[in-house]
Parts: sequence; C-alpha cells; structure tokens
Amino acid sequence: MFESVLVANRGEIARRVFRTCRELGIRTVAIYTALDADAPHVRDADEAVEVASYLDADAVVAAAVSADAAAIHPGYGFLSERAEFARAVAKAGLTWVGPTPEVIEQMGRKDAAREIAVAAGVPVVPRGEDSPYPLLVKAAAGGGGKGMRIVRSPEELDEARAAAAREALSAFGDETLLIEKYVERGRHIEVQVFGDTHGNVIHLFERDCSVQRRHQKVIEEAPAPTLTDEQRNLVLTSAVALARQVDYTGAGTVEFLLDEASGEAYFLEMNTRLQVEHPVTEEAVRINGAAADLVALQLRVAAGEPLGIAQDDVRIDGHAIEVRVYAEDAFEGFLPQAGRTSIVRWPESARVEHALESEQVVSTAYDPMLAKVIVRGADREEARTAMVKALDATAVLGLTTNTGFLRVLAASDAFRDAEIDTAWLDRNEVPAPDPEVPRALVAWVSAMLSAASDTTTPFRADGWRLAGSPAPTIVDLDRSVTVDRPSGRVDTHLVRQISAADHVLVAIVDGVRHWAAINVQPGLAEIVHQGHRFDFSPPDRVAGAAAHHSDGAVEAKMPGTVIDVRVQAGDQVEEGQVLGVMEAMKMEVSLKAPFAGTVTVVGASAGSQVPLGSELFVVESADD
Repeated sequence: MFESVLVANRGEIARRVFRTCRELGIRTVAIYTALDADAPHVRDADEAVEVASYLDADAVVAAAVSADAAAIHPGYGFLSERAEFARAVAKAGLTWVGPTPEVIEQMGRKDAAREIAVAAGVPVVPRGEDSPYPLLVKAAAGGGGKGMRIVRSPEELDEARAAAAREALSAFGDETLLIEKYVERGRHIEVQVFGDTHGNVIHLFERDCSVQRRHQKVIEEAPAPTLTDEQRNLVLTSAVALARQVDYTGAGTVEFLLDEASGEAYFLEMNTRLQVEHPVTEEAVRINGAAADLVALQLRVAAGEPLGIAQDDVRIDGHAIEVRVYAEDAFEGFLPQAGRTSIVRWPESARVEHALESEQVVSTAYDPMLAKVIVRGADREEARTAMVKALDATAVLGLTTNTGFLRVLAASDAFRDAEIDTAWLDRNEVPAPDPEVPRALVAWVSAMLSAASDTTTPFRADGWRLAGSPAPTIVDLDRSVTVDRPSGRVDTHLVRQISAADHVLVAIVDGVRHWAAINVQPGLAEIVHQGHRFDFSPPDRVAGAAAHHSDGAVEAKMPGTVIDVRVQAGDQVEEGQVLGVMEAMKMEVSLKAPFAGTVTVVGASAGSQVPLGSELFVVESADD
C-alpha cells in the first residue's frame, strides 16, 4: 500500500478520501488555492501545497512530487477524467488512482463510448435523426448535465445547439454534440462496477438517481426501488460486460436510462471515476457481511492488489438515500447563491460528507454543491423518514441553500411512492414552505429580546450570540404571539414549552413541536425551519432589496459572468426574447425580455463580472 497520497481536489470529496487514507495509515497531502487557504480539507491533511488552480495539471503533479506523494487520487470533477493528467502522473513516476488513460479517453466521450457499448452487446439510445421530437442535444465530452438541451420543435434546434456547444466548450474544451431520442418519462439507473489489474470485474449493484433538476442529480438511492428482476439483471450484466470490454480497472459507474413507457433500458455513458453518490452504495451494500469502502477498494486496486471479491460475496442489505446540498435558491429557479454563512449545523442522526462550517465564505468560483446527507434504513420507508428527520435538523444560516426544497421532496407522496422520474421537476412545481410558524418563532424571540429585564427569557439584550451559555427550559408559558404578516393580516399563536440554547430553539406552537435554528440580532432576523431558511430582516439588510428599478429592468439574480450580449440600446424586442446570457457556478441563465418593447439600457458587456442585483438591461414597453 502507498505511504502517501495526494488528493487532487477540494471540499467534501478531499475530506472523504483523507478519512479512508487515515484508516489505512496513509500520509495525506492536500492542494489548495489562495481562496481555500483555510478550508477544512486543508486542515484535514498531513501536508498541504498551494497551487494556482485545481485545473493546472502540471502544478498538481509538481505539488505531489514536492510532497513526496506516491499516488494521486483525483476525486471527481476537475481533472478526474482527463487522460492527459493521468499520463502526466505516470510520467512523473507516481501512481494514478483510476483507470488507464486509454480507457478514460474511450469512455469519456459519449460518441466513442456508444460504439463500445454496441460492440459489448449493451442497448443504446436511438439516434436523434431516427427519432421524432422531442430530442436531446448533449455534449459528446464530459457530463454532469453540462452542454445539454431538450428540443421540442424544429424551431428550437438551432438555439439549443448553439447554447449546448457554447456550454460544452466552456466546461470541457470540446463543442462536439450528440443528438438522441429524448425519453419524456425515464429513470436514471446507474451501476457501480469495479475491476482490477488481474482481470476481475464485479458490480456493487445499482443506484437510482432519477430526482434531477436541470439534468443534475438531487437525490440518489440504492437499491433502485422500481426495477423488475428482469430489468435489474439487464443493467447489472450489461455494466459488467461493458467494463470487461475495455479491461476496466478501479471504480467506475455505468449509467442507463430506463424508459418507463416501454420498460427498455438504454446505455447513457460511463463515468471513469468515483461518483458523488458513492456513499449510498457504501451504506446499502455489504461485502462478506462488512460495509463497503469504495475508496479503500480504489487504493488497493491502484496498488496492484486483486479485488479478492467474488460476485457472490456482494449483497444488498437495507436501503440508503442521499441528498445533495447546493448553494442555490431552489424556489427561485435554482439560482446559485454566494455569501458568508453565519451558523451551520449538520444532523447527528445521519452520515454527512461536507466541507462547510460557520462563518465560511461560499463563492461562485466553484461548484455549488456544499455537502451530502446520507441515511440508511432497514427498508426504503425507514430510510425516507430518517432523511426527513435529518433534514429537519440541518441548518445553514447566512446563505440560502436547497435544504428546505430537499425536505419538501423527501416528505412528498411522489417520492414516497417512487413516482419521480428524470423530468418530474420540469413538469411539477414543488410548493415553497409556509413561513407562518417560522414567522411566529422569530416574533417570539424578538419580543423576548425587547424584554431584557424578563428573567424567564433565555435571550440577552444584545442579541442571541453563537456559543452562548446554555439556556434554561421554560415550561407552561401560555404566551400569545402576535404575528403581523406582509399581507396586513394579524395572526395569534400560542407558544408553550420553550427550550433554547446556542441558536437552537425547540418550541411547542399551537400544540405542535418545532425545531429551528435562529439568529436574531439588531437589524437581523433569520431562521431555518424544516431545513428552509427564512430571512425576515429589514429590507436594507437583504442583499439587493434596496435596489428599485422599473418593471422593464432585467437584473442579475446571482453574482456571475456575462458571457453573451445579443442586443443594443434601441433594438426592438419581443416578449421572452433572449437579451443576454450569464453564467455562475457552471450554470447558464438566459436573460429574457419581460415584455415586447425597446431596449433602452444595456448595462454590461460580454466577459464582465456582475454582482447580485446589477441592472443589466432595461426594456421600455410600447405602451409606455
């Protein structure tokens, strides 16, 4: 086994790999940029080396050599599927923890991988030119939903091609596209495979990753809840056949699309690395009765050891579910968010893979995924209810995340009944959480703060401070709390049995017990309740709220980069016409005219960085 390993990544995946390395007695080396100098993954490592960019392959290899690392683990994202990087690692005399560069090249391109799948006898998605609309335009290189567009009519095809090619070129340096049949109601099924250098290939069963927004996964689970025995056998045997076809080594994932209408399963792509969702496999699979550790298996295979596992040694035991916590406003078009956290609390009842702490800055420089919460149960329903409980105890304040959205989904009938397919979120609106109870709790805390002389309150006159003294429990309050709603309505709630300490509030409101994380200071009032963050601060404390524009203003709803400007002042535009495109956290957002009229202001040029709330365009209506 290696004496030392450098992880060519950051955040939660770097910490995940370091954890297994420590268990195996391996010295760990981190890399970091100036933005990440004090990041959790840097503090976790035995040694850390600064690089200019995580994408600078030469700098990463040089860092490994300078730190006397014996091997490089790429994690996922960044350079993990770059064949030239794997070759550079080997050229420097280091071991690459992953498949060979040749296999990365073959399987990293969807067009080449498709031909290999056909040769292995694996079913593939019909080509677009042979299928009626709707079609799917997608990048031939890379994955993660980048460079992907759904096309429902011939009139949309040119625009979709241009946008997908632009995004693919930016993300992967390759604008080659594929056009295939688009399955309206499909399930995303993937199979975890492992191969070694001794010719052994096995699978570790399948995962269902059908809960997606904008082609990116939100919730994953193992095993897949809706597969028939025949379908499961097809995807498992096909995945192993494909891995054998290319002499695969290490951890890999073979992805399939299951057409719910026909019941057919089609090969989509193969990811030649560890997946974000690998923890659900670790939690649901047992190897010779013991929990699986996919990172340990990766390291052993890379060190030349045989897997030492027969297919019959691998069993499913229970059910696991994982959710991805993103820095995004899920109820406002999944817009990426940036800023500084104030308070971060993770659930003690779940496995949490994260690199997010209190008082940490989250920028748009990297992917918006902040953490993963994973639970296991004896069966799917037990796991689902455990996930709802875990999300209830998750709190990120100071920054908007999608945890409230995840909680609504996990608690929904649609997820309970396994009805969510890959396009479900495109067809259905997820209701935003009701602010009524959170507003009542904030009102109660505010009232207690204003009554500084009240000896029964657990709060101090200067605000509720982090890491404060443990607060007493107050029982049988029977206090009526008056809540003024923005609509002008006034409501009254009965609050009883309050317990509060270190920003955590447990209260019985109108006979129902509620847990919340809350931060009320002079001029600041925010709360996380059932995973969702509500900001009841005065308007001048809410980012962007002080900027008032005419109805025709088109503003930046996230900080990012303007990548395309398509109009000039004086141009006549139609309602919904694309005025420009901006990008943040690897996501493109089209900026569209709110109505037909004349463009009077163009406030940004292509390539310019813009903050949240910037006025980018103004359209004056013909009626005006």
